[in-house]
Amino acid sequence: MKVWQCSVCKYIHRGDTPPEKCPICGVDASKFVQIDEASIPQKIPQKKTVKEPFKETGPKTPVTKKDQAPPPEKWFEKIIFLLVKHHAHPISVHAPNGILPAAVILWLLAWFFSFELFAKTAFINIVFVVLALPLVIFTGILEWKKKYKGAMTSIFKLKILAATVTTISCTISLVWYLLDPNILSSPKAWVFIFINIIMLAAVGIAGHIGGKLVFKD
Repeated sequence: MKVWQCSVCKYIHRGDTPPEKCPICGVDASKFVQIDEASIPQKIPQKKTVKEPFKETGPKTPVTKKDQAPPPEKWFEKIIFLLVKHHAHPISVHAPNGILPAAVILWLLAWFFSFELFAKTAFINIVFVVLALPLVIFTGILEWKKKYKGAMTSIFKLKILAATVTTISCTISLVWYLLDPNILSSPKAWVFIFINIIMLAAVGIAGHIGGKLVFKD
């Protein structure tokens, strides 16, 4: 059986021919390359062994990494290289993914029970999210261009759309509450809550797609 690998998201497919469409990132069969089964890293459980005394067996051949591009020389290129290498986007995206659900729940509680403290707490959480979003968006664009070669398939379009909706709705919530702290006690409160629910759905979709790209299962 032949082994095929998606050149965009590194998904592995086994079969006589590559799939018509990558189930992970959505690129067509032309983006698949045939690889050797032996080149796929295998996770072998390690057995506990008794350490033996060190013995010098002679000069060792230096180990080199094949097919690895040298680090860039310009300072800004080095920063971009390090951000992608050390997964800055998955790390930074934890802020909105973790804080936004709590903020929306607090908005809802403030609306239902007319509790101002919940509304203020939600507002503070949204402030932290808005401050984190520029880094999240910047690192997301870097990872998309460098790691996924800027592929514009349906899954990446959906992720970009979800991120855009999250950013816009989050900014609207922040500015609206800042201009009208009593919005949750006004007749337009349901519109404010609806925007936040849309925001929560968008961040959930973006997170789901991100997890799919990372874990590929």
